[in-house]
Amino acid sequence: MNKIKIQNYPMINPNPIVLVGADVGGKPNFTAVGAFGVVCLQPLFYVSLKDTHHTTAGVREAGWFSVNLPSKDMAAKTDYCGIVSGADTDKSGLFEHYYSEAGKAPLISGCPVNFLCKVVDTHSIGGFTVFFGEIVETYASETVMTDGKTDLAKINPIIGMGMSYYGLGEPVGKVFDAGKSLKKNPAE
Repeated sequence: MNKIKIQNYPMINPNPIVLVGADVGGKPNFTAVGAFGVVCLQPLFYVSLKDTHHTTAGVREAGWFSVNLPSKDMAAKTDYCGIVSGADTDKSGLFEHYYSEAGKAPLISGCPVNFLCKVVDTHSIGGFTVFFGEIVETYASETVMTDGKTDLAKINPIIGMGMSYYGLGEPVGKVFDAGKSLKKNPAE
């Protein structure tokens, strides 16, 4: 296979696009984030927010944030939250939102899945703050559940890769199962 050297660009990996919510100055604010993920097998997420962003100030002040997983039909509103600053535009009315009694961060009612996270650690790097959040509560719409578990096909999340948004394709295998056929010893 021939390879060519290309520009270093970290956003090539497909990632779910999420809406991070925080109260800023007494109002709910949301920003679109592609730098988001699972930290380990514990209930922890990370979100990387630019230091100058309005939402970042709210997460720092309150110590809480929400991670809201929008479906692909929410792409326009999600993108809008990434291109318009809450410092200049009041985004509190863009989504119907609610609060949990467990912590102070707005959760978006229209998103199929919501996570309330408490900041447990931060790391500053390259003009961004990476917030590590313990998942305190998780909410899912009944419409995206199959056999008591969230169903990605029903959630239909927005996937970011490069400078484009994508939807999900068909599954190509199950985690910790797809590679079993390659094992030499069936007892492994």
